[in-house]
Amino acid sequence: MKIEALHVNMRIRHPKYGLGTVKRISEHAADIQFEDGLRTIAPETGGIEPAEPQASLSGLEIPLAQLIDQTVQAALHGLGLEKPDAVVEQLGPRWHKGRVVLHPVDATLQTKEIPLETFFHKIVMMRNNLRVLEQKINGHPQLSDGEKVEIQQYITRCYGSMTTFNLLFKNREDQFTSA
Repeated sequence: MKIEALHVNMRIRHPKYGLGTVKRISEHAADIQFEDGLRTIAPETGGIEPAEPQASLSGLEIPLAQLIDQTVQAALHGLGLEKPDAVVEQLGPRWHKGRVVLHPVDATLQTKEIPLETFFHKIVMMRNNLRVLEQKINGHPQLSDGEKVEIQQYITRCYGSMTTFNLLFKNREDQFTSA
């Protein structure tokens, strides 16, 4: 392995010493922390290899930070997760800066007020978590088709219960559906 391929905190595997973590890199050697102690090894002759899968990108035409940002955004979108600002954009305009007020029947107890944006964010997160749960159930290798259908019916009932909150959404496509 070339010294240029190493970086501090990289996990490596050595044929004799096992797993280790790169602590310091010099011109021709690296200090690697193994279970039995710190050892200085020349990577090109020491027989070390990465302990984790590595990726290599070449011919990249955009800054790395932009690539990472685009990758993270695509992953979040694929999972149905949104930034808090994006969640507030889904809230109907008439509800912006509104409050949810909970009045207990017992007059001696204090009323609870919550910003509607906070309440709405929790509802959207519940929707997103239900979507992720659906994906995990449908892709689960050990569940039978019958078990998947049975569990999916519970999720559908949850969606049905959450339709009460559809009036908060600006767009119909963001709402809960019970079917």
